[in-house]
Amino acid sequence: MGKETYDKPSDVESEDGRVIVDGPDGVDVALTPEAALETGGRLIDKAASAAGERRSKKIDHRPK
Repeated sequence: MGKETYDKPSDVESEDGRVIVDGPDGVDVALTPEAALETGGRLIDKAASAAGERRSKKIDHRPK
């Protein structure tokens, strides 16, 4: 795991046909629209998985 976890979302802008992402810890990247769409889909997919994992940890799975 070892990576810093941030709770502030990245800022995103479109400029000259590119998508600019400015995030924590010096993230500063320009993507094509196609790469941004693919990255966005991957982020949504993994964010949903991570949220499910977090909820699952809060549930008592022991039989009653």
